[in-house]
Amino acid sequence: MSKKILILPGDHIGPEIMAEAVRVLEHVNARFDLDLELEHALVGGAALDAVGTPLPDDTLAKARASDAILLGAVGGPEWDNVERHLRPERGLLGLRSELELFGNLRPALLYPQLAAASSLKPELVAGLDILIVRELTGGIYFGEPRGIRTLENGERQGFNTYVYSESEIRRIGHLAFGLARARGKRVCSVDKANVLDVTVLWREVMTEVAKDYPDVELSHMYVDNAAMQLVRAPKQFDVLVTGNMFGDILSDAAAMLTGSIGMLPSASLDSSGRGMYEPCHGSAPDIAGQGVANPLATILSVAMMLRYTLDKPEAAAAIEAAVSAVLDRGLRTADIRAEAETPVSTSQMGEAVLQALAG
Repeated sequence: MSKKILILPGDHIGPEIMAEAVRVLEHVNARFDLDLELEHALVGGAALDAVGTPLPDDTLAKARASDAILLGAVGGPEWDNVERHLRPERGLLGLRSELELFGNLRPALLYPQLAAASSLKPELVAGLDILIVRELTGGIYFGEPRGIRTLENGERQGFNTYVYSESEIRRIGHLAFGLARARGKRVCSVDKANVLDVTVLWREVMTEVAKDYPDVELSHMYVDNAAMQLVRAPKQFDVLVTGNMFGDILSDAAAMLTGSIGMLPSASLDSSGRGMYEPCHGSAPDIAGQGVANPLATILSVAMMLRYTLDKPEAAAAIEAAVSAVLDRGLRTADIRAEAETPVSTSQMGEAVLQALAG
């Protein structure tokens, strides 16, 4: 039975990088006889401009019917002044909440060929392989009440609610511990339990979940210390699990350890392992249409999709090996090149990965 893959190119560089990722996906679909059926839809600013909403009903219906989603990037300055509920990012948040994609996986994996591109010394990052597991549908980004109100003295006050239920914490904990079992068997839970009551509960529940995984070591760390440790000694970590806001911040910091956020894929999973896959970088409107964007994060998102949702590890490994082979050849897009190197274009990088796959 065929599997349905929904392709959402999104905005600005989204269609450019997605074109290369789709070429790779179509290649492995044929080579490994995966029986994948691809369909396309609009989301974000592109959808807003076309039909007046960042998440059209048709897109959501296709997303519900799909086995996995591949997303490019959404957003851009031209939509900064639209009403909040119409912002392109609301399309992305809507997909996450409507599909209950609660678990965000963001690897920080350093390809050895790019050690010199990291902002840290090569000896600190050589061999880096961290997985950040971020709770994605709760916390302060979704908590109620929220808003901007006017006080009696006429001053405006903004407010948000940071809230997590025990079941939400337990669910993301089980995901993190299960993933750690297949890696280095170490989980570091990141919180701010010294000042935030909600993360006192977070720490208590994580400690309870750990009892189900006696082969996995659990440690706890305050988020400010975790941020410092990521740039001091990042290889001490294996799996980091944390809430929505802390995970948002720490995963971007970890991305720069690898040389470029343009190299990093991500996955957002539901309780059954169905997921949405996307590069960690944004829509980069400043370089859109120039053919210089790095497509490797989106191509590696295809590999994550094959591994985590479609259970096709051989095809995933082939893509990852092809990316490594291309880097071995010295091919670099502008974001990962050394000063003296001549960068390749988006399409040239995609073509190189295809050639490496063809062997």
